[in-house]
Amino acid sequence: MAVDHTLEEMMGMLGDFGRYQGFQFFLHILSALTAGMHMLSLVTVMATPEHRCFVEDLDSNGTHFPWNSSEISRYIPLKASGEMDSCRLFDGNETIQCSSYVYDRTYYETSKTIDWDFVCNKRWMASISQTVYMFGVFTGAVVLGGLADKVGRKAIFCWSATLQLILGVGVAFIPEYYSFLVVRFFYGIFGSAGSYITGFVLTMELVGPSKRTACGIAFQATFAAGIMLVAAWGALIKDHVLLQAIYGLHSCLLIAHWWVMDESPRWLWMQGRTREAIDIVAKGLKMNGRGITMDKEYFARKTKAATMMQGEEPRETAGVLDLFKTPNLRMKTINVCVNWFANSLVYYGLSLSTGKLYGNPFLILFIMGLVEYPSYIVVVLLLDKMGRRFLTSFLMLAGGLCCIAATQMVQGSTTTTGIVMMGKLFIAGSFAIIYNYSAELFPTVVRNSAMGLGSMAARLSGALTPLITLLDSFDPTVPAIIFGVVALLSGFWTLFLPETMNQPMPQSIQDGETFGKGDTFFTTFLGRKKRDVVQPVHMEQMVPLQNNDK
Repeated sequence: MAVDHTLEEMMGMLGDFGRYQGFQFFLHILSALTAGMHMLSLVTVMATPEHRCFVEDLDSNGTHFPWNSSEISRYIPLKASGEMDSCRLFDGNETIQCSSYVYDRTYYETSKTIDWDFVCNKRWMASISQTVYMFGVFTGAVVLGGLADKVGRKAIFCWSATLQLILGVGVAFIPEYYSFLVVRFFYGIFGSAGSYITGFVLTMELVGPSKRTACGIAFQATFAAGIMLVAAWGALIKDHVLLQAIYGLHSCLLIAHWWVMDESPRWLWMQGRTREAIDIVAKGLKMNGRGITMDKEYFARKTKAATMMQGEEPRETAGVLDLFKTPNLRMKTINVCVNWFANSLVYYGLSLSTGKLYGNPFLILFIMGLVEYPSYIVVVLLLDKMGRRFLTSFLMLAGGLCCIAATQMVQGSTTTTGIVMMGKLFIAGSFAIIYNYSAELFPTVVRNSAMGLGSMAARLSGALTPLITLLDSFDPTVPAIIFGVVALLSGFWTLFLPETMNQPMPQSIQDGETFGKGDTFFTTFLGRKKRDVVQPVHMEQMVPLQNNDK
């Protein structure tokens, strides 16, 4: 697929990053802030505080006995670890399941879990709520990503912003569980998929190649800022209905985009709406103040001539099935999908585990978001020096080791919490890199399909994560071991991918099959084989990404 040189000439006039791109980028990146909040809102809204059985003899007067008093120990058995059993109480010489509960209100005065008693044998119902949301994100990534190619990035962005505002506030006032699940599903479609995906795409289509890595990492960093806001608001507001409503109201930040945000010039150009694309670029040139005058009629004439010639040149078309037809491309596709799956699994596994770490849960969640920033800074500084393959693998292996190491330490200790934080730092870095790495690995004709496939793998693991955490009922270390083993296996397998740093991106299916053949970390490191360099006919820039999200 040849590059449209007229389009690239026009976009090149804007430069890689000026005031116009900066303003539009600011508008786009606000979607990452709201997406982070919506994605992790249940950590506080449906928090599960420490709990014990309601003891009729002690708690019936409405004043609950002190949590660990000696009187309580006469009615509630102890676990092998010495902790009070949170789900059973003595009935004569036997123990029975609780019918009602008393909750520790130190940090959480209210939550959906407290309202609905989603603990012990109903604990899975709380996990399903997060899983349903993740399936909503999965659906949004698949449906809205493709729809944005047909009706426009701006339309999907703005409609998603409007609907996430309505759903984000509305879901706070739903008192019935199954209705709550239905709204949460649609909330996932528009809250953490619609605007976030299209915002990322709009940025990638507007800024120049030298700024795409930094802008892509900035999206991840802003997503982490959304997680930190979840913690900050959770610490300040104790009523879970009001808290969820405030999370939803943050989408008001995106409503003005209907009037101030521009459509992607690249998308307009591809749709044949060249006059609109030319007008937007001319507007950007004026805002950038570079002193360049744009001849609109010149580009309009070149467009007409190019359109007439395109009718004589057949274009290569390909779809997602072409990713699996040839052996080298097939292995790269599977490897990348596993990478997306593993990164998402560990990232959300650690993010959702904050309630299981001892200490102030709001402070822990805030730090969980904060620790991502050093990783992003390192990635920006080292990605174009050390390469994608080694850095991705190293960070995944380090994150996996942290997960497993945490299981071998005293649960709740400061050391364990620190190790978990380090694991989040490492996995956040590798998750950020895989966006750019995937885009560079696959040929132009199937790049969007490949990115969409990777995103689907990530959403699948995100949906499975809350269910995997339920396995701690059998052994508290099982979820962390699963996260660690998956990260280690995927991190090692990443070493068999080819390096893309300073390499021209492949364009055709044939380019994609031959690109990096025989190039692994081991052949390059041991010096047995030089990297095969594919030289496509045209050195093309990174094309639009359509199905990405955290």
